Amino acid sequence: MQKTDVLIIGASASGLMCAIEAAKRNRQVVILDHANKAGKKILMSGGGRCNFTNYDVSSENFLSKNRHFCKSALSRFNQWDFIAMVERYKIAYHERSHGQLFCDNSAKDILNMLLAECEQYQVKIRLNTQIVKIQKQSVHHFKIRTNQYDYHAQSLVIATGGLSIPKMGATPFGYQVAEQFSLNVLPTKAGLVPLTLQPEDKQQLSQLSGIAVHSTVECEKISFNENLLFTHRGLSGPVILQISSYWDAGQFITCNLLP
Repeated sequence: MQKTDVLIIGASASGLMCAIEAAKRNRQVVILDHANKAGKKILMSGGGRCNFTNYDVSSENFLSKNRHFCKSALSRFNQWDFIAMVERYKIAYHERSHGQLFCDNSAKDILNMLLAECEQYQVKIRLNTQIVKIQKQSVHHFKIRTNQYDYHAQSLVIATGGLSIPKMGATPFGYQVAEQFSLNVLPTKAGLVPLTLQPEDKQQLSQLSGIAVHSTVECEKISFNENLLFTHRGLSGPVILQISSYWDAGQFITCNLLP
């Protein structure tokens, strides 16, 4: 059995960042992931350019049943800390609307930076690893059985993300672990997603597919003002992705194409 201080399940953005920060505190860290490569979701983020942070970041930008949940985390590591890391690696970036920061070249620059940090702090990344069983033996004693090795860890972190994009390997694993340890799981819903139109609306708007229009979109008194993109399936673009996080089935969405 292999022993480590911290074992993290999930080798994408949150898992890699968690590993780096834990290793900086002189903790021995191992990351496990079922994929064949780390950070696959990072590579597709921001249209391949990775919107790695924003100039304006506050607790108001986070959706949570507990509005204070993220405040302590943001006070310890904020956007300026991450920007400093990006600049230390000399990654070229630019600002888009609303203070959004994107790589000039590729999201791969951000992934390579995180992997380099992991290597510097001797984080071990184990890929192609399936989790078979998790046991909590006592406080700060976890046993994790995989298809390759068994591990003992003082701390266990689940950083496997949500249900979005199954083709990229998304699974309900994190929710299943939460239920195993009797943690309260709220009902899930889609967020930051395009909207699919009904067949009759889709047919009527099909000729507009590929056209982007600067629009104001509102739902339940929440509004955003960015580009709306007509697609062959419905509506997308930054403004639709934003409002989708606030929409529930049965609610109206208002689109103003001439704000």
